[in-house]
Amino acid sequence: DPQFKVNASPGAFEVAQTYTVLGIEHILTGFDHLCFVLALVLIVRGTKRLIWTVTAFTLAHSITLALATMGVIHVPGPPVEATIALSIVFVASEIVQQQRGREGLAAKRPWIVAFAFGLLHGLGFAGALAEVGLPANSIPLALLFFNIGVEIGQLLFIAAVVLAMVLLSRLAAGRTESRNAAILPAYFIGGLASYWVIERVSNYWR
Repeated sequence: DPQFKVNASPGAFEVAQTYTVLGIEHILTGFDHLCFVLALVLIVRGTKRLIWTVTAFTLAHSITLALATMGVIHVPGPPVEATIALSIVFVASEIVQQQRGREGLAAKRPWIVAFAFGLLHGLGFAGALAEVGLPANSIPLALLFFNIGVEIGQLLFIAAVVLAMVLLSRLAAGRTESRNAAILPAYFIGGLASYWVIERVSNYWR
């Protein structure tokens, strides 16, 4: 075929639409990030505290995502991914301690933990965005709407988790084993994250 089409530079609306969808897809298929958010939802009690915690996480990963994308900071991908998995192990262990009556930092000051680890997760988002690429003439716009897409996906996931928790609490009302069952997600999250830590560290040294 001797013909091919050269597409013009995408307009602002197309950039916004494309990178919003990319952000939503990335967070909803990023199981490590979702596990961290799930752990925050499980450990934070009270709607107001949960909102502040999620806001701190969003603010933190927005900062490092922007700095890394603009080339202000650069951290190698493999150590970041391994440390992200380790952050999930930490919050999972905090859930277990909370269920046993010993509240740690994540239970007492969840927004501090969310912000600190959010900076780390933002570097992970930046790595994924680097693989996709940014339009040369609309980098700030694409970055903004990718971040918005990540936030939309994150809020959709949190809403689904909260709804599922409400339904399960009603189904398990009055059952003595319901309190013990609350610890099972923490073991699942922590076990999966521990596997990711080992896998990512071993891949780094190969």
